[in-house]
Amino acid sequence: MKPDLSFLLSVHKSSVRHLAIQTGLLYALCLAPFSPLTAQQHPSALPPPEPLTFNPPQPEIVTLENGMVLYILEDNELPLFNVKAYIRTGAIYEPPDKVGLADLTGRVMRTGGTPTRPGDQLDEELAFIAGSVEVNIGQSHGTASLSVLARHIDTGLDIFADLLMNPTLPQDKIDLAKRRTTEGIRRRNDNPRAVASREFYKVIYGKDSPWGRHATVETVQNITRNDMVAFHSKYFHPNNTMLAVSGDFTSDDIVARIREAFQGWERAEIDFLEVPGVRDPQPGVYHIEKDVNQSSIYIGHLGINNLNPDWYAIRIMNRIYGVGTFTSRLGKEIRSARGLAYSVGGGVTRGPARGPFYISCQTKAQTTVEAITVMLDITRKMREGPILDEEFEFSKNRLINSDVFNYASSSAIVDQKVYYKYYGFPDDYLESYIVRTQAVTKDDALRVAREYMHPDKVAIVVVGNEKKLDKPLSTLGPVTRIELTPTEGKTENQ
Repeated sequence: MKPDLSFLLSVHKSSVRHLAIQTGLLYALCLAPFSPLTAQQHPSALPPPEPLTFNPPQPEIVTLENGMVLYILEDNELPLFNVKAYIRTGAIYEPPDKVGLADLTGRVMRTGGTPTRPGDQLDEELAFIAGSVEVNIGQSHGTASLSVLARHIDTGLDIFADLLMNPTLPQDKIDLAKRRTTEGIRRRNDNPRAVASREFYKVIYGKDSPWGRHATVETVQNITRNDMVAFHSKYFHPNNTMLAVSGDFTSDDIVARIREAFQGWERAEIDFLEVPGVRDPQPGVYHIEKDVNQSSIYIGHLGINNLNPDWYAIRIMNRIYGVGTFTSRLGKEIRSARGLAYSVGGGVTRGPARGPFYISCQTKAQTTVEAITVMLDITRKMREGPILDEEFEFSKNRLINSDVFNYASSSAIVDQKVYYKYYGFPDDYLESYIVRTQAVTKDDALRVAREYMHPDKVAIVVVGNEKKLDKPLSTLGPVTRIELTPTEGKTENQ
């Protein structure tokens, strides 16, 4: 039996068709008669462009008898079929002594297969139909995805549903996943920047918070197969699942096929654990000693939650301030003007609880305090204003133009519709995104900088060699030393 690679031909034909169109347009432009611009035709005299509008196709929403919600978007351009499931689960629901349970469960669901399709056999079956299935459980949601040729919809759905409903979670695959996870934990202090990022999250959320904790060797060793079976059994139910469905099909037909594939999957009442809220971190300096030539730096405090209406203004402010190494204020000053770091960035982010406001860079040890001082100074000046017309318009237009291309495929559109619904965004959030971004003013951008960035209330996390620093870290504030072990950090005031 040979693998089905006909999808490559379909994609190739589509690419050739688009290339031909582009080449033809370029050829026509080259042959067009050239005439100099008159004064009236000069770009500065042209009227402003019409505001961009974004009107993506609307998926059909169907709720099955078992409670599973389907977002369905037909796209007959290519003979492809994609499904992505969102399951309300995540690492935030793990017991504190079994951190890593969610991630391991998702991985072993995929590698272990089902009673009728053990993991290795499942891999072979997918390879022969040029398909893929993945399962991942992150911090606050779980996903499972299927990608297959339209001609193999039934086979693909059968595998996909079987994996969601009936994973075997075999002990040998659990042991392998735990060994790999444990080995990763033992090596995770090798990368100074990764250490700085991890400890920064612990500082701003609290090391015991579901939003800031990380797996240790001990918590992984505590996890048993029974824990994983119980975790899957608790959260994987149809009334706790939404599907983003796109591809070459008709809506009525695909609903019938999905209903058939998930036949027998019964709804259940789920008792979700209460997730503790977040608190503002204690300002100060947190140092992790590491004998390296560069210091890895993370600075910040808590930002905003997902539903904060200021997000449109914050995105533009972020672009001006720190998103984009070459064009942002941080990038221009830290990288280009002073040469303190090759890469630097920062901004206010959002999350289901609250994302962080952060600034991050790596600099040579001998310029550590200088880099921190300059980054905080740039932050203060961002709050003070003014915002220049050219930087505001450049950042705003760049965001709007890039947003349109983020949703160039039906699968991307329907995936985002389900994602936003999962996290409680308004139903028209995707459609109104560009309009609301266009409505942002310079005053809005300056206001959110003042409201959500507080350089005098930050936690500063530095991974580096204390003996090589340009100045003592205590010149920046009270210092707390974090001592690393392979499993967790212990803090001790200096």
